[in-house]
Amino acid sequence: MFRFLVRRTIGALVILLIISAVTFWLFYAIPRDPAMMSCGKNCTPDMLKQVRHNLGIDHPIPVQYWYWLKGIFVGRSYGDFGNCSAPCLGYSFANREPVLGTILDRLPLTLSLAFGSAVVFLIIGIGSGMIAAVRQGKWQDKVASSASLVASSLQIYFIGYVAMYFLVAKLGILDNPSYTPLTQNPFEWASGLLLPWLVLALIWTANYTRMTRSQLVETLSEDYVRTARAKGMSSRSVFFRFAWRGAMGPIVTIFGIDLATLIGGAIITESVFSLQGVGRLAVQSVNQSDLPMVLGVTLLSAGAIVIFNIIVDAVYALIDPRIRLA
Repeated sequence: MFRFLVRRTIGALVILLIISAVTFWLFYAIPRDPAMMSCGKNCTPDMLKQVRHNLGIDHPIPVQYWYWLKGIFVGRSYGDFGNCSAPCLGYSFANREPVLGTILDRLPLTLSLAFGSAVVFLIIGIGSGMIAAVRQGKWQDKVASSASLVASSLQIYFIGYVAMYFLVAKLGILDNPSYTPLTQNPFEWASGLLLPWLVLALIWTANYTRMTRSQLVETLSEDYVRTARAKGMSSRSVFFRFAWRGAMGPIVTIFGIDLATLIGGAIITESVFSLQGVGRLAVQSVNQSDLPMVLGVTLLSAGAIVIFNIIVDAVYALIDPRIRLA
């Protein structure tokens, strides 16, 4: 296991390095000068030259990338703008603040949105899928399958506004979406994010319902499950000791990818509910041609996906003893 984790960690670092280099290069295909944005309205040629020097964009592209990469480990100075201590992901062209600090300020909201909605759609999705599999062909199965089919066709930018109109504006059942730190007030934290959680769960639950049902139906027909039943084991024991564990592999896979995607920034969700998370930051950074911030958010998203893929591979061995990590 240790050798596997070391090997995957090295591979993950190589992948992140390639992603950062490609993102850095693609940025220069955008015909905009970020120094003009930082220089302000009353910008003179001398001021523009000094801003380019402070931001470090007066060097060739490979040199700029090397300075950015080195800053992650030893920090970096941005002249009149200030110093950025390690780990330094750059200095924002737009707000003249360290990238890492800005991302860390937005990250708690995105994490709250991701993990809160994940709890809801896992409980509802896996639960309804289990019921549909056990009651295969009966009305419970038909209701769960039909509901998941309808939910999978919905889009967040549609159902989000509809839910806000009826549940917040008209009926006043839920609070207007907002973010309060969990440590400050847990009740306001949950009530402010409840509507985004429910909307995200409605969309994502459909996949888990269908996946859980199909995997359980297939697993319940396996020979080892029928053998366990023939030996006189109770239906509950057969289901949870054999069928359920055997069906969890694909579900763990998609959950790891989905959770990493949410942590990387639920862009549409945060935009619909006007939440200032990492996803909203990514959109603003692209619109402003803010390369350091774009790089920071990209690395966060890629890093989350790579890390959760490693975790999923390790969890496989715990769920299914037949799987061994070489």
